[in-house]
Formats: sequence, structure tokens, C-alpha cells
Amino acid sequence: MTDTVGNTTIELLTFRLAEQEYALDIMSVREIRGWTHATPLPHAPQYMKGVINLRGTVLPVMDLASRLGMAEREQNERSVIIVVKFEDTMTGLLVDAVSDIVAVTEDDLQPPPELAANTADGVVSALTLINERMIRVLNLPMTINSFESAAA
Repeated sequence: MTDTVGNTTIELLTFRLAEQEYALDIMSVREIRGWTHATPLPHAPQYMKGVINLRGTVLPVMDLASRLGMAEREQNERSVIIVVKFEDTMTGLLVDAVSDIVAVTEDDLQPPPELAANTADGVVSALTLINERMIRVLNLPMTINSFESAAA
């Protein structure tokens, strides 16, 4: 960590969705687990796969690709659920595969173009380039809050 605010180090968990790379702030990630069949719930948004039992707690699981407007994908043995916590809510995000953890500074993060931010309901908060790979950093509150308002 350095003394300048713009150079604060942020650790990101990177993962793959439909041959694209995304990332989340590692501080919001509680655990990573293999795909478990989810029990569907009636009247849930299309991108909600259902719920799973996580050590006695009912955990909603969101198909992140579907939430971001991508084609529905088949789950396989490589599919992963990233359990995230925002405020007091735990949610599982279904992704194709987890890549790695990277450290970036705030200066490495660029805002997405306005057009892209509007089409994705603001779920992408920043873009960063790591080893020639463009990685989209998700705005977790926008992704989760959209689910909560649709489920209410």
C-alpha cells in the first residue's frame, strides 16, 4: 500500500463467462464452490437458477451470463458458483470458470464507455488491461440490487 489515494491496491478475482473475462473485488467473495444443481423457484427472474443449501443456509444462485444478457449456457463439471456477500445478503453467482486473483491499482481501472454502461444497467464499473487481456470489473451492488428489486 502506498500513501497516494490513486495507487491503492485492489485485489480482484477474475473469472470467465462465454469466453470473456470478468472480475469482482475479492473482499466481496466468501467462497468458491463447484456447480450444484439448484432448486428452481416459481416467479423468479429468468436469470435466477434457483436456490441451493449452503451448510444449512438457503442461497439464491444467479446465472451471471443470463443476468448480463448472454445466451443461456449448459452447466458442466467446470462450472463454478462464486458466493458473494453484499451488505447482509449472500448470493451465488454461476460462472464458467474461475481464473485467478490479480492485484491492480485504482489508476489501472478505466471507466467503461457510457454506451456500454447504459446497455448493461451499470453492472460493469470499470475495465482493466492485464497481460493484454481486457477484463470487465463488475459493480456487485448493481448486479445484486437488480435481482433483489425483481424478486420483491
